[in-house]
Amino acid sequence: MTELKNDRYLRALLRQPVDVTPVWMMRQAGRYLPEYKATRAQAGDFMSLCKNAELACEVTLQPLRRYPLDAAILFSDILTVPDAMGLGLYFEAGEGPRFTSPVTCKADVDKLPIPDPEDELGYVMNAVRTIRRELKGEVPLIGFSGSPWTLATYMVEGGSSKAFTVIKKMMYADPQALHALLDKLAKSVTLYLNAQIKAGAQAVMIFDTWGGVLTGRDYQQFSLYYMHKIVDGLLRENDGRRV
Repeated sequence: MTELKNDRYLRALLRQPVDVTPVWMMRQAGRYLPEYKATRAQAGDFMSLCKNAELACEVTLQPLRRYPLDAAILFSDILTVPDAMGLGLYFEAGEGPRFTSPVTCKADVDKLPIPDPEDELGYVMNAVRTIRRELKGEVPLIGFSGSPWTLATYMVEGGSSKAFTVIKKMMYADPQALHALLDKLAKSVTLYLNAQIKAGAQAVMIFDTWGGVLTGRDYQQFSLYYMHKIVDGLLRENDGRRV
């Protein structure tokens, strides 16, 4: 394995001494870069960009060519997992992501498959492998997933939401259905992140974007508990290196 030329980010995560604070940015590949806009136009739409390993690699690397960042982060989307479960992800202009088949009850949850990361999500693993190859050991690659709670908000609401009334109704009126969904998502995310690690991600993150809409007690029960389950199931090493 190629030695990293800049391992500052990984050393900081392991609580080892670093010379300066390592930096990466949320959405460091994105619309502020004219080259990103050109690549997205080439792809045709956002999900086509995510599903093309070469183009996903290109936009992952674009910010590193401009700025001395300490890590690359996989260009993808948190909704790849529910999309792979068959909910019919699409993007509505001005409204963001939507699902054609939102989850409304326990019967819907029971029908959801747990995606095979190397099959339904194989395009993500191909992107990870391509990015690692093209990074040539310059900086580490971060993989990621959404948290079960955050993914569930989109799956139950049918897309983006401001009030989260539908999932909160399920949380209080049918907690069994919501817990079943969160448990299935925790299993799916664990498999997904472990596959990213095996494909070459040197660190992985769980984004709990909408955890803040829960009370402290509900957060413990409906979000943190399931993230703990994921972390407990993650690989700690890959190819002889600490993840």
